[in-house]
This record gives sequence, C-alpha cells and structure tokens, in this order.
Amino acid sequence: MDAERYRTTQFGKATQRPGDKWAFTYYRPEPIPRTLSLDTETVFLLSEAENSLGHLHGLGRLIPEPNLLVGPFLTREALASSRIEGTNASLTEVLKAEEVEAAKTDDVAEVERHLAATRKGLQLIQTLPISQRLIKQVHAELMDGVRGEEKQPGEIRWSPVWIGSSTPTTALFVPPLPEHLPELLTDWEKFVNEPSRLPLLVRSALMHYQFETIHPFLDGNGRVGRLIIGLQLIAEERLTAPLLYLSGYLETHRQDYYRGLQAVRETGDIQEWIQFFCQAVKTQSDDSVARAAQLIEIRERYYRQTVADRSRVAALIPLIFGNPFITTRRVRLSLDVTNQGARNLLERGVDYGWLKYMGSLGSAGRHYYAATEVLEAIERPTIYDKNE
Repeated sequence: MDAERYRTTQFGKATQRPGDKWAFTYYRPEPIPRTLSLDTETVFLLSEAENSLGHLHGLGRLIPEPNLLVGPFLTREALASSRIEGTNASLTEVLKAEEVEAAKTDDVAEVERHLAATRKGLQLIQTLPISQRLIKQVHAELMDGVRGEEKQPGEIRWSPVWIGSSTPTTALFVPPLPEHLPELLTDWEKFVNEPSRLPLLVRSALMHYQFETIHPFLDGNGRVGRLIIGLQLIAEERLTAPLLYLSGYLETHRQDYYRGLQAVRETGDIQEWIQFFCQAVKTQSDDSVARAAQLIEIRERYYRQTVADRSRVAALIPLIFGNPFITTRRVRLSLDVTNQGARNLLERGVDYGWLKYMGSLGSAGRHYYAATEVLEAIERPTIYDKNE
C-alpha cells in the first residue's frame, strides 16, 4: 500500500508496525466521528433519499400482506450483492434452484447462502441489536458450505488481509491489523446503537464505510456489510419489510461505489461517499415503489379473476409471488392436496393466463410452470439516469 496516497484525516491514516513479519504499511481507521458538517449538495441529496425511502416505507405499511412481495426483492438483493463480488448467476437460475432439487453451480449456491444469511439477520434483529454477535452469526450462515468456507465462518480474522494485489506492498488498500479489530468493532457497534443527532442515512453511510474499512472477516465482508444496511433500516423502523435492494445500484455503479469508499480513506472526502450512498437509496427506493406497485396490480387482478371460482385456484397466487417458478410438489405440500389436485390447480392457473407450462426440471424430472408476467415484473432491469 502506497502511504503517499493517504492523508491523515479524521477517518484514519496510513501507518505501519516495524520490526516483524507484518512490517508493511496499512490503514488504521479512527473511531467513527459522531458529528459531521454536510455541504449543500449532500443535504439536498439526503432530503431526496429520505423522501423516496419514506414513500417505500409508506407503501410497505399500506399494502396488505407485504411479506408476500418480499421473496423477489430478497432474491434480487442477494443476486446483485453476490455479483459485486464476482458471482455469475442469473435470477432465473436462482429461482429455479429454490424450486427443485438439482445440481447447483457454485455461483447459485453462494446466492442461496446470501438469502439464508439475510433471513437469519431478519430473524436475529427481532431480539438482538446490530452487533458483533449478530454479524458473526450472519457471516457464519453466509459462508456455510460454499467457496471460502475455510476462511473462518463466523470468526473475526486473526491475520492481515489486503485488497487489489497479491502482496501488501503493492495492494491498493490494506485494512487494519487484527490487533486493532476489537477496539474498532466495539466503537462501530457503539456508533450503530447509541442515540445520535445524525440523520439515519448518514449514519448508514458511515456504518457501511467503517465496516468495509475494518474488514473484520477473511472473506464475505462486502456481502455482510451490504446486508446490514437493510437490517438497520428495518431495526430503526424506516422500513417495515426488506423491499429495498440497494445492491442493484451498487453493482451497476460498482466503480463509483469502490471509488467513494476509497476516497474517504485516502483524502477524507466523506461528502462524495454520502452523496453516492443517498443517490443509491433514492434510486432504488423509487424503483422498489414502482416494481412493488406493478406486482400489487398483477396480484389484485389475479384475485379478481377468481371471485366466482369455486376451486382453490386463488391459493396459488401467494405461491407464485413467492417464487414464479412452481412445481406440482410445492403446490401439493403447501396446500395439502393430492398430486392430481395440485396438477388441476396448476392447469387452472394456465387457463387464467397466470402460468405457462415449461417442461420437466431437476433429477426427478418434475414438471414445472412459470408465472411469466410476475417473472417479467421481477426481472425488469432498473433504468438508471445517465447523468447519475
């Protein structure tokens, strides 16, 4: 790491510990600042982001059964966050893998572990604050049984790491040595949970920056760090359900994302990072509102179609919104019907235009169907402003 690139700022400095095997330059963060002056542009973007997030929060409170929409949003977030780290899987591959027992690629397995870690985090925040205990459990869930499993799942690292090269001397960034982690993580945990006059999104931006800079684990730091953002918004009651998939923006603007984090370390430019973070929240909140509204319209239209239908076909609707790929087996188990009863309901869904028969899938050759209209609404790419 080139010490000359790094100024000494309120966020940290480049330093080294001479005289032993770890005698290379690394970055030593300072405790997270509890007060911060925001410039005019930052305040403007913060206001816009809070307004958009408020609309998403309001939508989550007003719609009936918002949890029925959570599955597609969690999957999009897990997929985008994993792609930032180099995972190559499609939304269709992940959704199909959830539905059938079949051989999975390593990439699909990693996205599934991200989904499991997210659900674990959502469960934990019901009883735990965002804390070292929580992030360790989330990390253990994320790394269980996938590539990187040997990298101490659920344990804070006790060896150095570096980013951007194969050696610490040529690396772009070397996070703090293990000896600094207990004190830095204690301060991070305190900052996240103590009363503060800083706006929530500013605290979220600082929380994420410091977590990525501390780099507490040998692997999986980015995925855990991004996952915690959503947990914080729910824990502080700014979202009722995990409907914000922030990683979609971060993946598309990956270079700006990394550049913003690195600029704080090198020059202390926190304004640029907070502005980028707020733009991400605003854009993805707006997209989530539009996408959720489209899914709600489809769902309500399907229910209206079944008003005079005496069969149980309406019971399919929550299932296809949870995952638009559906098999006879899932219908049979979810609705406690026979195989023939499940097939009859699925064919009824075909008659209504909700489902399309896709063939057989998996080692058992299970017949599966796709809710194409729902799938298209979930998969529709976000259109980003070229000026962003």
